[in-house]
Amino acid sequence: MEIWRKLPCLKSDLQLLFTLTGGQCFRWKKTGKNEWTGVFSSRIWILSQDDTHLLYKVILRETTDPVASPKQRRKGNARKHLVSNRLENEEKDYPSEKKPHTVQGKCDSNSNLNEYVDDEELLKKYLRLDEPLQDLYELWSKKDLHFKQAAVKFQGLRILAQDPTENLFSFICSSNNNISRISSMVEKLCTLYGTKIATVDNVTYFDFPNVSALTDPSVEQSLREAGFGYRAKFIHKSACQIIKEGGVTWLQKLQTLPYEEAKTELMKLPGIGAKVADCICLMSLGHLDAIPVDTHIYQVASQLYLPHLKNYKSVTNKVYNEIGEYFRDLYEKYAGWAHTILFCADLKMFQEDASANTKVKGKSIKVGTKRKKPS
Repeated sequence: MEIWRKLPCLKSDLQLLFTLTGGQCFRWKKTGKNEWTGVFSSRIWILSQDDTHLLYKVILRETTDPVASPKQRRKGNARKHLVSNRLENEEKDYPSEKKPHTVQGKCDSNSNLNEYVDDEELLKKYLRLDEPLQDLYELWSKKDLHFKQAAVKFQGLRILAQDPTENLFSFICSSNNNISRISSMVEKLCTLYGTKIATVDNVTYFDFPNVSALTDPSVEQSLREAGFGYRAKFIHKSACQIIKEGGVTWLQKLQTLPYEEAKTELMKLPGIGAKVADCICLMSLGHLDAIPVDTHIYQVASQLYLPHLKNYKSVTNKVYNEIGEYFRDLYEKYAGWAHTILFCADLKMFQEDASANTKVKGKSIKVGTKRKKPS
């Protein structure tokens, strides 16, 4: 049985709802009251939180490996003793009403214990918990009254540090799509071409596929039959081109390039335009000044910041670049992060959670605006 582990973390430093379901990543699902289950780093993660702590469980890949060598068992038993003491102390502090999850299949206990010590660091890195978010909110609020108003109900929204491969192909699926359908497509990709991790509560979870798995000539037709439409061709051709460029090494190289150069390289791939390239730069390549501009951000910008843009009927390249530069000048280094908070404040799906109206200094202001279908 997996045990809940705890990390000190205030809700003002992390709100799981906004962070996990706001359109950054498409593999998180609400699986209980105040509980989300998702996959990254070849693990299944179950996350929850209270006012002062982030709570998490980790399930590693099922394995049929033979019994470990004596040396491995000795090492594992020593680690097990240390970890068990730590877990027992943590479990005592956690509410008893949380029910255990049923995991089918046998996991390698030595592998589980050896990798346990890295789980906390993986989670911190994924959620960027080392970034001083409250300080950033304060800085952005001083620069922008509109941000200050939105931030009242949208504290704790973090930009995830995602795997570039998963992020890239997920956002190829985002073209002319909505969050629910993108999530469905991403799960189909994982089910069809990913490696099984484990089955939890009768749900089987898979890793996101390697790039090479998407290069087989049969991929395009299979994805079309699975309902991907024209995106099937983009996924297959982009995978083939990435392999030609050097595979994962090429993607990692983009993290070291200046933002504009990385964006230009991404836009050479089939199915990746400016907006998708900016999403990838922001959410998995570490370019936190990237500003993805879709019809939603265009609405926010034209209504609150750049009213002259209302004269444009669509987001042209000129409009796209003007909005991006405006927010980069306004928020500077972490402009993409700040802009994401404005984006989520405008999402209809969050209006019930954040409330349609908030009061700031005695003024009633609208948090959300009527939304169109994502472009």
